[in-house]
Amino acid sequence: MDSTYSANSIQVLKGLEAVRKRPGMYIGSTGLDGLHHLVYEVVDNSIDEALAGFCTDIHVVLERNDIVRVEDNGRGIPVDIHPEEGVSALELVMTKLHAGGKFDKNSYRVSGGLHGVGVSVVNALSTWCEASIHLNGNRYCQKYHEGIPDEDVRLVGPTDKRGTVIRYQADATIFEEIIYSFDVLSNRLRELAFLNKGVRIILTDERLSVPRTAEFKFDGGLKQFVEYLNKNKTVLHKEPVYLVGTRDNVEIEVGLQYNDGFNETMFSFVNGINTREGGTHLVGFKSALTKTINDFLKKSKLAKKVEETLSGDDVREGLTAVLSIKVMDPQFEGQTKGKLGNSEVKGIVDGFCSDQFALHFVQFPEVIAAILDKTVLAARARIAARQARELTRRKSFLESAGLPGKLADCQEKDPSKCEIYIVEGDSAGGSAKMGRDRAFQAILPLWGKMLNVEKTRLDKVITNEKLQPIIASLGTSAGPEFDVSRLRYHKVIIMADADVDGSHIRTLLLTFFFRYMTELLVKGHVYLAMPPLYKVTYDKKVHYAYDDAEKDKILAASGKDPEKIAIQRYKGLGEMNPEQLWETTMDPARRNITRITMEDAVQAEDIFTTLMGEQVEPRRQFIEENAQYVSNLDV
Repeated sequence: MDSTYSANSIQVLKGLEAVRKRPGMYIGSTGLDGLHHLVYEVVDNSIDEALAGFCTDIHVVLERNDIVRVEDNGRGIPVDIHPEEGVSALELVMTKLHAGGKFDKNSYRVSGGLHGVGVSVVNALSTWCEASIHLNGNRYCQKYHEGIPDEDVRLVGPTDKRGTVIRYQADATIFEEIIYSFDVLSNRLRELAFLNKGVRIILTDERLSVPRTAEFKFDGGLKQFVEYLNKNKTVLHKEPVYLVGTRDNVEIEVGLQYNDGFNETMFSFVNGINTREGGTHLVGFKSALTKTINDFLKKSKLAKKVEETLSGDDVREGLTAVLSIKVMDPQFEGQTKGKLGNSEVKGIVDGFCSDQFALHFVQFPEVIAAILDKTVLAARARIAARQARELTRRKSFLESAGLPGKLADCQEKDPSKCEIYIVEGDSAGGSAKMGRDRAFQAILPLWGKMLNVEKTRLDKVITNEKLQPIIASLGTSAGPEFDVSRLRYHKVIIMADADVDGSHIRTLLLTFFFRYMTELLVKGHVYLAMPPLYKVTYDKKVHYAYDDAEKDKILAASGKDPEKIAIQRYKGLGEMNPEQLWETTMDPARRNITRITMEDAVQAEDIFTTLMGEQVEPRRQFIEENAQYVSNLDV
């Protein structure tokens, strides 16, 4: 590869449209997701330098006054004059969409980022930005306001460093709020360090009186990533299966390890981009794994224990795997690059993984033995679950009613206009049924504690008497057969008491949704109802407070003698009559509901495993580390 990197490497795809007018088109949103996306875009440029073999260290700094600084020790953005455009290459990269070395395969063989618009969009959406370039023994600088240069690129003086420093302040008139999360950034930077083994990424928070720092560097790559994901699980083989190599100009890296759980944890990446919707590379990987394990099963004594060929779901039960490929011309489906579309990649990944899996399992027979034991049990459980579903369907058909008897359905048939309240307890359920708007609100009361699905297999979930009404009411089925397009209500609202038992029920329900109806969370269909904690009465008027601060505010505004004010602390939803429940918790015009989202699948996986899994020690450690942050605790 020609490593010459100069102004000639920078190609411009014309067109600078109104980024400031429609920022959501480029960064997804103007909320906190979009704000953090700016950081990722700058970091992606540094990662591209690492992929090209020129960068080993990346430093992300959160300065005071909402300033972000990203430094790397790569080659430095070229500063010479572009032969066609007549301005500095640095100015082109910082101020023009689709300008950069990523379009020149001599400069970057592979690259990530968002459609090559990265750092120019960051510049456009910042009040001010400055680029400092350490190149050929000199330091160069250019400053910008709202994406427009204040000056030409200027020579500052000599330097013994090399690389690029981008420093900027996001525009408060564009973003809804500017609050950088150390934890959100550290999760993404940790992920990038796993994907780019040997690259050191440091995150520093200088907003604190004592700066906080996290450093990520993983020489083991995806092998260490899988170990991290499985750290609170009981693994079936100590060493992860680790494959790395190149086939037909596609670099392929795979790490996988089985645990004794019942869920699949699978992440896939293309050029460092998280392909949340999968794609051809993931199809190739899954095909290879299923085919190889079935081949080994045929030669095993366990073959007679299962009557059918192992399905993909059987093979992936208890699997934790990460797949990363690097390809020169990735073709993504959708604006967010969520799915890879290159048809040739499927066969390349399938062929490579099939060969390498077979070789690895021959070399380590104890690993494939443990995997076969696990997958055969999964297959037998799948067959039992299928039989249970068929029995359930037959019963429903014979009873001429597919919906549970406790469900009070709504009149509206358009799912986008419907909502269902999953309510703790028959008493609150009765009040909710009487207080609701029957036109679009359905009520499903729950009774007793439900199953912790983190500790059980699909066949037990399907047949559980507490979960069956939920599955039947939502209409989507669960697990491998889950189909979000069949969802009968686009708002699924969990309404439970504001106490420890209510929190437990909410957590159990969210665990069920996360493991067996994941797309409900991904697509934002799940909400938590927020019932009031207090009823404050004075002058024959009733006020509701949802927390202590709101109660104190109501009391301060009343100006009344405390003895003339009545305060009721609600212990449960059952204490409210139907009218109160409607006006505080169910009326769309006045209620407080919180949408549950899943922004970081890796962190979500870790949290559910820690809090709901079999191992006690990680849970105890989590409680000890976070006890200081508890503000409301029932005793």
